[in-house]
Amino acid sequence: MRRNELVGMFLPHSTGGKEMRRNKWLLVLCAMLLIWTTACSNDVASGTDKGLTKVKLMLDWTPNTNHTGLYVAIAKGYFKEEGLDVEILQPGKTTTEAAVGGGQIDFGVSVQENVTFSRTQQVPILSIGAIIQHNTSGFASPMNKNIKSPKDFVGKTYGGYGSPTEKPIIQALMTKEQADVNKVKFLNIGSVDFFTAVKRDVDFSWIYQGWTGIESELRGEKLNMIYLTDYAKELDYYTPVLITSEQKAKQDPETVRKFMKAVSKGYQFAIESPDEAAEILIKAEPDLNPELVRKSQQWLSPRYQAEAKQWGHQERSVWDNYAQFLQKNNLLEGKFNPDEAFTNQFLPQGGK
Repeated sequence: MRRNELVGMFLPHSTGGKEMRRNKWLLVLCAMLLIWTTACSNDVASGTDKGLTKVKLMLDWTPNTNHTGLYVAIAKGYFKEEGLDVEILQPGKTTTEAAVGGGQIDFGVSVQENVTFSRTQQVPILSIGAIIQHNTSGFASPMNKNIKSPKDFVGKTYGGYGSPTEKPIIQALMTKEQADVNKVKFLNIGSVDFFTAVKRDVDFSWIYQGWTGIESELRGEKLNMIYLTDYAKELDYYTPVLITSEQKAKQDPETVRKFMKAVSKGYQFAIESPDEAAEILIKAEPDLNPELVRKSQQWLSPRYQAEAKQWGHQERSVWDNYAQFLQKNNLLEGKFNPDEAFTNQFLPQGGK
């Protein structure tokens, strides 16, 4: 029911006495006041009374130092400075790529490999910034598993996370050593902790050196690490990245630009002040291991930007090389256009 229809219910419809008309007008005023108060209350709950635009951001995994700049941007008020009220969500049954591509979520944390495969499946997502300039990930295993190269994957069990990119990458590395990927058992372990999984029913898994690798050092548990970049320069791709949908980029570019301006400031702070940035993440996510966060942040902070001209910058060649690697190994179905998969235009000063 519209407001004027509700008010109309209380308007006088006869030529009765002044007292009756006055009482009815009092009811009208009360109704209008109730409507106004409710509207204001709703605005306060949504943050619109402060002129803030509500934005949803979905992570790719549980909070870690890959995400520090996002938490800094909230804690330091960088998002509010841009008129944004950002809510951080963790992925659920729907992948971050699907949620962003479908318009349920405004922004997300993803990886170049998932964006590449998603684009070939007509999922309209777009990478708008590289969180880390180089691929620091690889396949890790406890020393007693004796997995020192991809050919040693034969007869072993891989603990995966459900990404469509996992088996193709393992296949590509094994093919280089004339090994058969069909002799690897694949087991989806979801969000099970790496150290728990390899003690139970998994031999190796895909990890980031900057987080799980640092944790292994703190635990005193040595790992054999097979870095992707040691086997193909084309695998030195952006992981993770920030994404939005094509629709968001086209219909609301100003919000995307403001979001990236705040995020850029957050990661720049984490680059320059890793100790304070670590404490911000620890305070926001108290379930994290403080020692792990601090050591991981020290290791990762100089790697956010590395040699790039600014944080978040992406090169076309990195996207093109990775796609060509997949196509050369018959691992990518469908057409992929690098120019449609990423952009630097939303970085401060347009990525220049």
